[in-house]
This record gives sequence, structure tokens and C-alpha cells, in this order.
Amino acid sequence: MKRRRFLHLVANAIAVSAVSRFAKAQAYPTRPVRLIVNVAAGGGVDIVARMIAQRLSDRLGQPFVVENRPGAGGNIGTEAVVRAAPDGYTLLVVVAANAINVTLYDRLSFNFIRDIAPISEIYRTPLFMVVNPSFPVKTVPEFIAYAKANPGKINMASAGNGTVQHVAGELFKMMTSINMVHVPYREGVASVTDLLGGQVQVMFHTTGAAISYIRAGQLRPLAVTTPTRQEVLPDIPTVGEFVPGYEASGWMGIGAPRTTPAEIIDRLNSEINASLADSKIRERIADLGNTTSGGSPGDFARLIAAETEKWAKVVKFSGARAD
Repeated sequence: MKRRRFLHLVANAIAVSAVSRFAKAQAYPTRPVRLIVNVAAGGGVDIVARMIAQRLSDRLGQPFVVENRPGAGGNIGTEAVVRAAPDGYTLLVVVAANAINVTLYDRLSFNFIRDIAPISEIYRTPLFMVVNPSFPVKTVPEFIAYAKANPGKINMASAGNGTVQHVAGELFKMMTSINMVHVPYREGVASVTDLLGGQVQVMFHTTGAAISYIRAGQLRPLAVTTPTRQEVLPDIPTVGEFVPGYEASGWMGIGAPRTTPAEIIDRLNSEINASLADSKIRERIADLGNTTSGGSPGDFARLIAAETEKWAKVVKFSGARAD
């Protein structure tokens, strides 16, 4: 009888605890929520973060305030969230750089996969392999043949060491056994300026930044880095059509400090996915050159794990290190 009463009390305690957690999740949020963006204001990531923050504010009745904390490849903003209370009131905009930084930086004061709980993916960003129109190749096979005949004579621009543009190019080098010289820039505008001027010959650039130059005939697209062709330029083949297995994308999502209650993560996931179902949000994200994704916390966790493993191999192959 004593054992039965003890088990009954334990069961009641568990039930009460579950109800309490559910009630707190339903009440959440009761005060403003900070959304830390680890890049500077004004870019595509920041624009989408503010769109999602506004939609969450409207849906949940409390301000979701965007706070830009750029620096150290995004690690400053990430660490701020890692150190925050795991109560759902400090969230992180997670980007591809977070997965790349795991290997790019020799010493980080946090373990990204362990310390950030995924909530939801927001979008993915295709990259286009573009060359200066004066460069004497028009297809990926021609590019590979030219590079092998002229080792070390092709300059590949990027927006900096460890950026998705950089590792996308390094992955191409690794899978094709060609030799290109990486030329990192401090920001994307300068890299495109030199590509237009012919100082560098090739770049793996995000769709939003490259599309106007492609349409104006100022840059020649050879291929897109995603597994399938893109609706915005449907005649442009994928890199994978010539280099089987090649794929590279930028991406963005939302995360929280580890041990944030699952009920709060699930509620945020549900609200984010409901926001992404809105046609106006999807159209705006598409206008910026991205593809809306969404999905469960588990889906996003699997993406982060796969990307971290993939880019670790590429970073080690390239010998890249943080500036």
C-alpha cells in the first residue's frame, strides 16, 4: 500500500509539473523578447529577421525586438544568446556561418551544437557560380578544363574567409581537383566590383546580390549551387549536373539557449511556421533571392548537424582560418 501510494504521489507530481509547463508555454511571452542578429543591419538576413520579428509580435502580443550584434564572424551575437537565460526571452538568428565557424575558429567559448537549441529554419539561399563575361568559358565543364590547363591562374573572390561564398568555392575545388586562388574581401560589394572589373574571374555569389548583374549581362552565370534549378533563372544548370553530389546553400533560422523549455520552443516553431505560410512573407523572402523552408525543430537540428560536418571537411581541406 505504501509503495502504491508513493507511485500515485509521483504520478500526480509529474502531471502537475506537465500542466504547469504547458500553462507557462501558453502564457508565453509576458514581456518583450530579444532577437539577436549576429550580422550588421540592412542586409538580407537582417531584413527577414525584422519581418519575422514583426509577425511574431503581431501573433503573440509582445514586442520581438531585433538587436544587431555583428563581429567575429557572428560569434559575438551567438555567445550573447548562449549565455542568456534559457527562458525564451533571448533568441538567436542562426545562419550558415554558425556551422562553418565550428571548424574555422580554433577556440570558441561555446559549443554551438550543444549550446543552441534549434527552433525553426526560415529560408535557404542559392548561390550562383558567376564569371566576368570576358572570361573565356561558358559552361562548368569548360571552366574545369580551363582551370586544369591553367592551375593557380584563376582568382576566386569571396566576401571573406569562412563565408558561405568562400566555402562553396572551396567545395568546388575539392570535388573537381582544380587550383584557384582565393581572394577574400571584407564585404561583398568590393568583391563584386573587382569581379565586374576583371581583377578576379569567378565568384560563388548569393542570388539576391548577383541577379541584377546577371540580368544586365554584366556577369555570366555558369551554374546554381542548389540540387535543383531555380525558378528565377530556370535555364541555368546546377553545378551538380556536372559535378555529381555538389551542393551549397546559405540558410537562416531561429534558435534559443539550450534547456529552453520544449513547450516554448514548440510554440515558437508553430508560430514561425504559421508566419511562413503567409503568401506575403513568402513573396518578400523570394524577392530577396531566398526560398522559404520552415519545418520542425528536429528538421532544423538535422540541417545544422549535417552542415557542420560537411563544412568541417571543406575548411580542413582549404586550410582556412578566421581573420
